[in-house]
Amino acid sequence: MATHSKTTVKSFGPGADRRGFLRATGSAFAALAASGGMARGAQAAQAFSVGYGPLKPDPIGLLDLPEGFTYRIISKMGDAMDDGGSVPDKGDGMGCIPLPDGKIALVRNHELKPKDPPSGPIPLGYDHFEDGECLPGGTTTIVLDAETLSVEKQFRSLAGTIRNCAGGVTPWGSWISCEEDVSLPGEGQSKKHGYCFEVPANATGLVDPVPLKDMGRFNHEAAAVDPATGIVYLTEDRGDSLLYRFLPNVPGELAKGGKLQALALGEGLSDTRNGGGKITLNVGDWHAVSWVDIPNPDSDKDDLRAQGQARGASVFARGEGIHMGDGELYFCCTSGGAAGLGQVFCLRPQASGPDRLQLFFESQSKDQFNFGDNLTVGPNGHLVVCEDQYTEVVDNHLRGITPAGEAYPLARLDRQTEFAGACFSPDGKTLFVNAYSPTITLAITGPWLA
Repeated sequence: MATHSKTTVKSFGPGADRRGFLRATGSAFAALAASGGMARGAQAAQAFSVGYGPLKPDPIGLLDLPEGFTYRIISKMGDAMDDGGSVPDKGDGMGCIPLPDGKIALVRNHELKPKDPPSGPIPLGYDHFEDGECLPGGTTTIVLDAETLSVEKQFRSLAGTIRNCAGGVTPWGSWISCEEDVSLPGEGQSKKHGYCFEVPANATGLVDPVPLKDMGRFNHEAAAVDPATGIVYLTEDRGDSLLYRFLPNVPGELAKGGKLQALALGEGLSDTRNGGGKITLNVGDWHAVSWVDIPNPDSDKDDLRAQGQARGASVFARGEGIHMGDGELYFCCTSGGAAGLGQVFCLRPQASGPDRLQLFFESQSKDQFNFGDNLTVGPNGHLVVCEDQYTEVVDNHLRGITPAGEAYPLARLDRQTEFAGACFSPDGKTLFVNAYSPTITLAITGPWLA
């Protein structure tokens, strides 16, 4: 049977001031939805001023931006780090978290496979090769001055993992780093993979790598925490993925375990992908949600999808980035939709009664967005979506989407790689984002509130 649970949260302490920004970024979407002004796609209403104008070619051929925006390179592959290593390749998901004394931390995933170079010695990690060398995947942390954005130090903060793709920030001041890999022992490493790991923003070096097994062993993508309950919502990068939620035994203390569930929409709505000429969900419609238990979240068989679907869980097309706003969260499905170009869903958890799900946006053309991946919400209430095209020659953009569902180009990467890890500074003045490979971490400033 589908179950719906409510969890009471404690006060989270350090990092909780981020809630104010999350409330602000989500409230514009919530207010417009309540007013009924939620037109989408090619038929979207023109009530909003869309975008910031045309993109200007970058003289050095890295990042095209609208007039009034500038960028700087914060960190890049090969830069010397303070722990004796150098910045690794494949910078992916990333979170920005406030620290004391006017500092901020960027915790950055590196989607490294076992045979990728480690970029320096790694003394502590979750898993090792037979020769004792640590697996190279994990995170690096960059500590910045919040006002000047100058780098004060950078170092490895998690190691020994595989393909750390995305994740999410927590209200208590940490980053959840997610493995997009389900390798078993004997495949070049000694332990099972497919887990989430928590990295405190105030870590000063490599953290003790504790796999959060109750949060599920699957092809993880991203995570978002509801600050009102402590529930963690999790996406899965598979063509027949589920949307999961983790109900912690102790909100704010993920290592103490909890229950894993998957979202279910009920009979006739089990497939949200809108592919193959079968339209299940219409853009803008709201649907009641129930949640089904995943009985064996640490299965060796990579079968959490099958466990959930057998109990009525709904299928999504490659769940990717997820971001929590004020009482609602948005998540991207890379290849969903009738055109196969991507969807964005909105989930509203409810304190009483069933949660509600809406297909918020479905891309109808490559000019709207082409394979949306990581996403965040800007201080003006617009979504910011990172493109990750699967074409021989890629032309990846950051795409903005207004609360009315109008998509527009926000930036263009002049390199043959993807955008990843978009996240705003706590004051909303700066967007940080990665160029995936070779790793380049960028800080974009401009009229974000306009």
